[in-house]
Amino acid sequence: MSNEAALSRIAAALERMSPPLAPVPDFTVPAYVWHIEPDRLVPVKRVNRVDVGLLIGIDRARDTLIANTEQFARGLPANNVLLWGARGMGKSSLIKAVHGAVNAKHENLKIVEIQREDLPSIGRCLNLLRGAPGRFVLFCDDLSFSHDDAHYKSLKAVLDGGIEGRPDNVVLYATSNRRHLMPRDMIENERSSAISPSEAVEEKVSLSDRFGLWLGFHPCSQDEYLAMIAGYCDAYGVEIDVATLRAEAIEWQATRGARSGRVAWQYFTDLAGRRGVRI
Repeated sequence: MSNEAALSRIAAALERMSPPLAPVPDFTVPAYVWHIEPDRLVPVKRVNRVDVGLLIGIDRARDTLIANTEQFARGLPANNVLLWGARGMGKSSLIKAVHGAVNAKHENLKIVEIQREDLPSIGRCLNLLRGAPGRFVLFCDDLSFSHDDAHYKSLKAVLDGGIEGRPDNVVLYATSNRRHLMPRDMIENERSSAISPSEAVEEKVSLSDRFGLWLGFHPCSQDEYLAMIAGYCDAYGVEIDVATLRAEAIEWQATRGARSGRVAWQYFTDLAGRRGVRI
């Protein structure tokens, strides 16, 4: 093999080991999605979200998240936030809605979505955002970890910041169905089988403690469920008799075996389609 060919192979190997730096995006849109291979921030021209006023039954979580986000957008201290609890109750919808509401007043506020499986690259994402114009909410949806999952160690780069520190212009908002980000049976298994049970559990469970704010979401009542649907009808101009709406909505939730904000939206989507209303 010639020296030139050997050098080419070495250069290619080094490039695979150390990905090229992500191009600096044009930070003029309010939302981005982080992708890897190659690293890049992809602008999102239109965010899929509902108005914050349409989120019913989560007033305390809404007000707390808005206040924290307002502080952050103004350059004041703000906490990382973990939104945990019942599925379908609007955790990710609230993050996107609050970003939209605060961005309307503070255009410097951006949101960057990162997938859970891309957490090992989060340090590279932070390096790109560090010093960039604007304030960035790093959004990770449906965050959880299995017994042998080491991705949680990458997350500490955002929560603790390491020696370099988390960028002042970045906070992390994450959603999870689990308060401690791992299944309860795995926590109990660690306690029962580890040589040092408390230490084995502490490393993973304490990850959630690194979020400054915990916002809990719980199953909604039937009245809240019906109020959600009525709010959607008012917002999109769908007219229906109250008794008919109630009967249909209750039947819909019975067939789904669940009652949540997601089920309310799915019923309303069906209703709007039958009534010929675009949403």
